[in-house]
Amino acid sequence: MDTSEVLSPHQKALRINLDPLRYGSFAEIGAGQEVVRWFFTVGGAAGTISKSMSAYDMKVSDAIYGPCERYVCRPRLEAMLEHEHRLNSQRLKDTRGDQTAFFAFADTVSARNFHGTNECHGWMGIKYQAHPRDEDSQIILHVRMLDHDNPSQQEALGIVGVNLLYGAFFLHHRPDQLIKSLLDGLSTDRIEIDMIEFSGIEFRHVDNRIMSLRLVQLGLSRAAMFAADGTVLQPSEVLRKKAILIERGSFRPVTKVNIDMLENARTQFAEEADVEGESIVELMEITMRNLTSSGDLDLQDFIARAELLEAAGKTVLISDYFEYYRLSGYLAQYTNKPIGIIMGAMSLHQLFDEHYYTELEGGILEAFGRLFKNNTRLYIYPFLDPENNVLYKVNNFNIKPAQEELYGYLVTCGLIRQLSQYDESLLNIFSRDVLKRIRDNDASWKQMVPPEICTTIIERRFFGYQGNGELKPN
Repeated sequence: MDTSEVLSPHQKALRINLDPLRYGSFAEIGAGQEVVRWFFTVGGAAGTISKSMSAYDMKVSDAIYGPCERYVCRPRLEAMLEHEHRLNSQRLKDTRGDQTAFFAFADTVSARNFHGTNECHGWMGIKYQAHPRDEDSQIILHVRMLDHDNPSQQEALGIVGVNLLYGAFFLHHRPDQLIKSLLDGLSTDRIEIDMIEFSGIEFRHVDNRIMSLRLVQLGLSRAAMFAADGTVLQPSEVLRKKAILIERGSFRPVTKVNIDMLENARTQFAEEADVEGESIVELMEITMRNLTSSGDLDLQDFIARAELLEAAGKTVLISDYFEYYRLSGYLAQYTNKPIGIIMGAMSLHQLFDEHYYTELEGGILEAFGRLFKNNTRLYIYPFLDPENNVLYKVNNFNIKPAQEELYGYLVTCGLIRQLSQYDESLLNIFSRDVLKRIRDNDASWKQMVPPEICTTIIERRFFGYQGNGELKPN
């Protein structure tokens, strides 16, 4: 069968039901048994479903899967998958294990409540054998349901679940295609998938950072996140009710300036926002526009940037929010705490460029209203112009005459703030210059990046490094 053909949920569910290899259980909590309903409806379910259940009552759920602080969370989903998959194996492997690849599908969901006041999201996953007696593989994802009524959300959830099962069984050897197929029969107006993780024998060669990038590239999500160890993260789990400090950059490569910006902003942000340092989530953001600025997406270039940020111990956000007001709005979905955005002084030119806001009825005024309404403030790192040796800061930034009063108002209100501390010796460092020196094998580049970044570039030969290993970081 041509895997490029887009099948309907009915066709996918029927093909699974008619496949004698697949047999397993469905456990669904929170929005009805929306996924398994497809398999009962299309016919032939007896050949696929060993058990279908929904432990709605919290005490019943705890008795089966163990206690959990929250019921719509990743730990609950993983407990469900592990429990149900283990039972299938224990009860059925002796009688049919040689001919059957067992699976357990689970979801735990908070669909729209009667009053429409809750966050509509859920965790969904499958733990399964690709072949009889095979080691286990697993896919876990997080969905945000965007429909405005409960029945529509339930319908969308059911379709995503069918797509996930079909992808796991028939597209596991093509994870990019699997991700793309998750919204077959749907649109991004109805469902957003902001986290996905592949693990186990069938996905041993899959890089989940690239899979996170694919979610954003393919439009299944506007943002994705992973930790300093490369583990994919679900944004709301990380950002909920936290103060957020974010630095946008190319990080090609990470330089001493990038680190100096973040460290000085962290100190000032914690003091001015009256938040404890440990309650601040720090993010290094790369936009899709930056990743594709030179044409097609270069995965090796992306991995180099990601691994350098990981070497620096930073959490990475990949986003499709080029405009800062969209970024601020995205972060504000998860917190009512202060948000700090770090930028260089020259980035203010981009911020005040009105052509970026032509799609807004209120133009630049509406954009700034959206940007700053969420307890957001900007922290500006100075720029030393190499041509005239002028140091540009908030107080001498060149603004168009028509925007002077607006700019002055934002500064006076503390919405645009000068970073009070910075390392003057670093102001002549620019990523594009460091990159050129690396490619030219000019050893001076190693003085411009942190030691751990220098070591990583040399050892992994990132960005076209052609040295013989003789360059050692200071």
